Amino acid sequence: MKASLLGLVGAAFVLGASLTAASAQVVNLTGQFRCVQLCSAPPPSVAYLTQADWELRLVNEAGFTSRAWIDYPGHIRVVGWNEGAFYSADGMTIQFDNGTVWQRLIDVPAFAPPIRRPYRYYPLATNG
Repeated sequence: MKASLLGLVGAAFVLGASLTAASAQVVNLTGQFRCVQLCSAPPPSVAYLTQADWELRLVNEAGFTSRAWIDYPGHIRVVGWNEGAFYSADGMTIQFDNGTVWQRLIDVPAFAPPIRRPYRYYPLATNG
């Protein structure tokens, strides 16, 4: 009886530790976002978000900044703007309570075109 109770307590401890580690994983939201709906500034409207663990710093498309934090996975609380926002599981979209929607800007690497070297034609010298 005592051995099975210890086994049950040990299993509960391992399960609890694994659930805590899984719930602590948060998507990285740091990056540039384009405002696509109910924007405060005319296009092109770019917003910025910087993340350090669960703490965030937001700069909206009009240049106003605010501190924020992730109160639970999938939701952030923006202090200065007095609102919350939901973010997608992949971190590509943020939808605020007031209806504003941001979509992440993806940096596409620019590949330089190949360098074309001019072809020089040298006529054959003829003796004649």
